[in-house]
Amino acid sequence: MALKDQLQADLKTAMKNKEKIRKSTITMIRAAVLQVEKDQKVELGDEDIIEIIAKQLKQRRDSLTEFEKAQRDDLIQQALTEIEVIESYLPTQLTVDQIRVIVTETIQETGAVNAKDMGKIMSVLMPKVKGRADGKLVNQVVRESLIS
Repeated sequence: MALKDQLQADLKTAMKNKEKIRKSTITMIRAAVLQVEKDQKVELGDEDIIEIIAKQLKQRRDSLTEFEKAQRDDLIQQALTEIEVIESYLPTQLTVDQIRVIVTETIQETGAVNAKDMGKIMSVLMPKVKGRADGKLVNQVVRESLIS
């Protein structure tokens, strides 16, 4: 089933089951997809939709950090639920060890030797982990690998 169809079916289910947060999260994802389609006048495929969902996940994680700083327990719980819903539409996320292996291979592939080569490594690496790993985590693993 295409990701768009899956979102539509899950939205109907959430509405029937009166799951407010799940319904609003799926609606938000669908709105973001629709916005991009209208702006670019294209029909998005699953890969493009996954990219949009990954951006939504990053926004929720950033919000969660702010809610924790402000000690807003009500918003923290909602953000955690939204993150859980969003993650269910993404491919299985890579573990830190899996990322390290990919980073090591990419460093050897690009011939990088120090932190100055960071941009070269990241430009080759990010398409390999797109939608399967958080950019901040990948960046951190690359920095650690170049230092050691």
